[in-house]
Amino acid sequence: ETSAGTWVFSELNQFLPAWSNPFLPLPYTQDPEEKKIALELLVTEQAYVNRLHLLDQVFFAELMKEARSGKTIPEEVVKMIFSNISSIYQFHALFFLPELQKRMEDWSSNPRIGDVIQKLAPFLKMYGEYLKNFDKAVELIATWWEKSPPFQELILDIQKREVCANLTLQHHMLEPVQRIPRYELLLKDYVRKLPPDTLPDQFPSPPSCSFVFLAPQERLQNLWEVYQRLGLEDDIVDPSNELIKEGPIQKISFRNNTTSEKYLFLFNNMLLYCVPKVIQVGAEFQVRWRINVEGMKVRILKDVEFPHSFLVSGKQRSLELQARSQEEMNTWIKAFQDAIAKKEKRTESFKAAVHGPDGEAQEFSLKSEERGRRAPQWVRDKLVTMCMRCKEPFNAITRRRHHCRACGYVVCARCSDYRAPLQYDGNRLNRVCVECYIFLTGHLLPEEREGKHKGILEKESAEISGQSLMCSFLQLLDKNGKWGTRGWFVIPQDDPLVLYIYAAPQDVKAHTSIPLLGYQVREPPQSDPRHLFQLVQSKQIYTFVAETEELKERWMKIMDQSAKGNALLPGEEEEEEDDSFDDLE
Repeated sequence: ETSAGTWVFSELNQFLPAWSNPFLPLPYTQDPEEKKIALELLVTEQAYVNRLHLLDQVFFAELMKEARSGKTIPEEVVKMIFSNISSIYQFHALFFLPELQKRMEDWSSNPRIGDVIQKLAPFLKMYGEYLKNFDKAVELIATWWEKSPPFQELILDIQKREVCANLTLQHHMLEPVQRIPRYELLLKDYVRKLPPDTLPDQFPSPPSCSFVFLAPQERLQNLWEVYQRLGLEDDIVDPSNELIKEGPIQKISFRNNTTSEKYLFLFNNMLLYCVPKVIQVGAEFQVRWRINVEGMKVRILKDVEFPHSFLVSGKQRSLELQARSQEEMNTWIKAFQDAIAKKEKRTESFKAAVHGPDGEAQEFSLKSEERGRRAPQWVRDKLVTMCMRCKEPFNAITRRRHHCRACGYVVCARCSDYRAPLQYDGNRLNRVCVECYIFLTGHLLPEEREGKHKGILEKESAEISGQSLMCSFLQLLDKNGKWGTRGWFVIPQDDPLVLYIYAAPQDVKAHTSIPLLGYQVREPPQSDPRHLFQLVQSKQIYTFVAETEELKERWMKIMDQSAKGNALLPGEEEEEEDDSFDDLE
């Protein structure tokens, strides 16, 4: 109490010289609690008025002066950025602050501030316009910062001045936003400190102090609570931010085929990917990744091993996530889709409002090739047995797996011994494969081989699986009927007489092929609880095991048609979605 009171007393010396007496701090420390809070309100109000003066009389005034010269930025844009800041400044500087000062000077005869607050509170409704315009103002600053070098230079010049305290324009613009919650906290505290038998203030009870609050402030209160749960790690207390959904989620590890618990905070403009803290002292979570909603994509991953899983792909990072149930997954996906749709709609309307027909031609259109511009979805290690570039098999010692940070392919060390700047990672150098290195840097390599003819086994699994008559995992038994190697089996549309066998779905080279023409398809004569079927020709027998009876029957039907040379092509028979590689992934 004493240290806090001394601080307020010293602060008052700066703004109210008539009250200052550094040799007598004791009388203040003996003041009643409600007076200390009233003094704090006065001190912070004076500092707030100084910030409003900076916004209105410095930033706004100088930008308007430059705009009227016609060289930097249109006047209308400046007015849109600062909204009604002039009205807010005049209200606080000419009315609210003088009223508080007068009341504190007369405190001994009239120890109350409730009537002052009640009389002036209706004027605080003007904050509604400022809050409503805030997110657009921030976007305008960012747009014209890139678009107009003179605008950028003027802002930087003002920000270098001592009065700005090394803070940006956007930071100062947050002051009016954060001031309203501060009023409520101070006033609630003031009411609690009033003696029980003191009634002259006739101040509203704490629950009704929200008369100084506007509807948008509820959102800021929620943001402030999240801010505290994150240990004040991320600057999210911003009126343009809206918390859409939060909750625990399982993150799928593509390396060891496991999941770990994480926590998501989805806002209208960003996703915070967090890890729970083991020792929750001051914070529940630590922010691991911040992913922008702009440019984000989300889709379901129909993975047998990880049900209820989905992919969130952003420019900064791609995440494979698993929900606890189908309902929970659907709820998350809808929340993401709504956030993405709102962001896209907002972006389009903002561009139309700011740029107009002439400005649209200046917008950069996104290229179809996004390598380096956004974080890729990494191919899982288990789906690949060989380098996706040179096709050499992986092993644990001499040829280990690595991921290209540009395309997400699993490649060997020799094929990923390159570094290239990636835009989604702040243009830092990252490990990339040879193909992405050439694409991103434009440098050709002497050993680059072009136009290499692909043999019959060198068809890429991902390519032909997406255009196949049938594809899935099967087990091929050895001659003794024992368990053999599990693989990825494909009958391509453009080669329906051949069965290709891959070690994994994303491999770029098949290790075996079986010509189907002339074979007979049958079930084994002996009974077996497994879902067995065979390909038989003369003395050659291949025995397969399917995961389900339905899958076995479908394979038998397709193989029988291919063996007779009359396999139906797409369009001749309805294609079943469950057979597609995309659905399995």
